[in-house]
Amino acid sequence: MESTNFTFLVYGLIAAWLLLFAYVAALASRERRIEREIESIRQMLKQK
Repeated sequence: MESTNFTFLVYGLIAAWLLLFAYVAALASRERRIEREIESIRQMLKQK
């Protein structure tokens, strides 16, 4: 395999992993936001 092809392969794999980590971080952020909203709703229901 040529050196250029290997370089592109490495860059592609790095980009794929970065996208995967960004996606997982976005999902975790959404989960935390939803958990806070659920807790807020629970507190509102307790007050009523």
